[in-house]
Amino acid sequence: MNKLLQRVVERLVRTGNLTVTGPDGTSHFFGDGSGDPVHVVIKTNHAERAITFDPMLALGEAFMEGELEVAEGDMLGLLRIVYQNMEPGGIEASWTKAVEGLRHAFRRFQQVNTATRARRNVQRHYDLSGDFYRLFLDEDMQYSCAYFERPGMTLEEAQMAKKRHIAAKLGMKPGQTVLDIGSGWGGLGLYLARSFEAEVLGVTLSTEQHAVATERAQAEDLENHVHFELRDYRELTERFDRIVSVGMFEHVGVNHYATFFNKCASLLKPDGVMLLHSIGRNGPPWATNAFIRKHIFPGGYIPALSEVLPAIENSGLMLADVEILRLHYAETLKHWRERFLANRDRAKEIYDERFCRMWEFYLAGSEASFRWQDLMVFQIQLTRRNDTLPITRDYIGKCEKALTIHEEAHRKPAARKSRSRRIAEPGE
Repeated sequence: MNKLLQRVVERLVRTGNLTVTGPDGTSHFFGDGSGDPVHVVIKTNHAERAITFDPMLALGEAFMEGELEVAEGDMLGLLRIVYQNMEPGGIEASWTKAVEGLRHAFRRFQQVNTATRARRNVQRHYDLSGDFYRLFLDEDMQYSCAYFERPGMTLEEAQMAKKRHIAAKLGMKPGQTVLDIGSGWGGLGLYLARSFEAEVLGVTLSTEQHAVATERAQAEDLENHVHFELRDYRELTERFDRIVSVGMFEHVGVNHYATFFNKCASLLKPDGVMLLHSIGRNGPPWATNAFIRKHIFPGGYIPALSEVLPAIENSGLMLADVEILRLHYAETLKHWRERFLANRDRAKEIYDERFCRMWEFYLAGSEASFRWQDLMVFQIQLTRRNDTLPITRDYIGKCEKALTIHEEAHRKPAARKSRSRRIAEPGE
């Protein structure tokens, strides 16, 4: 193990139980011995040098390429030691601070998400095989933060609770028109149509998601009420009673926040309500994690609220409510990671070992960031008028209870596995 990396790890890891074996076969212990032991083996000099000078990118890449192995413990355990010891400014080595500082300074250049580039970025991630996503998502294929309103909820229960929570905040009424920006696999749009007889337009840039969502609408005989289109939200001109966007705003890019909220303001009727659900950060603005930006979400950016609120203020939309979901995404990612690892062999059949290692690091790194760093999820409720919604939040809980009763009353027997359910059934 080279002396420079040894010095960096010694300064970083003050608590924990970490052993690192370098390419020369020598092992070094770091920490105070507390917690579960983690043993990392760096196999190549190339990986050792890269991790020394750019750990935020190179650690994941070394694992992805098989140049780093976790011989004892797992990747989440390694990241827990790193993140729990890391100061708010990151790893203390001056050169790593310089690298991250440059990424922060140039973050706007990495987020020029024109319509063409946005479509290309979406294809990199969301146009992966639907069979792959079925290996770890819930049966409705919700690829966003669930809502764990009580301990011990299953992933399916928590994702249903998320849909109820969002519908309640929208203040939905029967027969309203709804725009779903970034409609994913269609689950939320179908839920709003079923629960409120709503007329829903879902727009996405993913051909894979569009195909599955359209098939689901047809299978549930809802194609006359829910329409999914391959379309950029910036092309729309209709006006809607309600607008919802879940897990899409992370792909807008800070350069385009004004465009996003100005467009939403023009699409929302005067008495309309909008609900924006997005990953954010509790700290100040910073660059997207280098590994995530390069290998998982090109063009993606996780904003601080201080970057979002000025664009809302200038759009003419009014802030009605803000809720911060802190550990809900950590719990969601735990379910995804465990399901992914349980189905890892099948994922490898669909893609390959390198892909599986990349996703293993992505899921562990994301969970670690929500547990031990500054990531969270925010839900921002917006209106165009000050009197659109009730003046207390009681209506949210009342609506959620009413929806729960409605769902129980209309729950079909076990034979409910309709064609649309089978589309989203994990492990099928």
